[in-house]
Amino acid sequence: MTTTEPQTRPLPGPPLLAIGIVFVVLFLAGLVGATLAAGTTFPSPYDPAERILAYFAQHPTGALLTGFFQFAAAVPLLLFTAVVYARLRHFKVAVPGAVITLVGGIASSVFLMLSGILSWCLSRPDIVSSPALVRTIQDLAFLTGGPAHVVFLGLLIAGVSVIALFTRILPRWVAILGLVVAAIAELSTLSLLLPALAALLPLARFPGFVWIIAVAALMPRRWPR
Repeated sequence: MTTTEPQTRPLPGPPLLAIGIVFVVLFLAGLVGATLAAGTTFPSPYDPAERILAYFAQHPTGALLTGFFQFAAAVPLLLFTAVVYARLRHFKVAVPGAVITLVGGIASSVFLMLSGILSWCLSRPDIVSSPALVRTIQDLAFLTGGPAHVVFLGLLIAGVSVIALFTRILPRWVAILGLVVAAIAELSTLSLLLPALAALLPLARFPGFVWIIAVAALMPRRWPR
């Protein structure tokens, strides 16, 4: 792990903590808002077909809110990625982890945005009238907002955490938490083969939110002496 003449002057830019908080709040608002609007939780693609079809037929507002807030949350996640990458570049951290951070964050944001768009589609009456179309779109919304989003979020987390572990730009506990969350996120790929392992998705997602807030609050604007 090497660096080359890190910059000591503070890097201008938007406040990282505010961006991290907005991302987490928007994502959680989608979950809470959809549950309150529908009076029940958003269905899993592994639920019985009758429950899935009944949910989208009877609670289009739940799908609408889920889609809106997921789409909206993708924007601050992209900004978070850009600011973190800019700070790593400012610190002249010359390792692949910085690029992994950028690629992981962009891909994670794009997949979350796609999931929001697909979830929004499930609120449309003409789509709900076709059971086969509902199942197809819901599967795609789950895949993009679940495994795809979480796996690439894990790359974002891993890239920063590995750098932080060796350069100490973040507290050691943040780096270790990030590596654990990233490992769970990458293992969640197995949920595509074994549905029971879909439980790994929230185990990576929600601790990942804690990590994002910690990084947003603790990552310095200038190289720590």
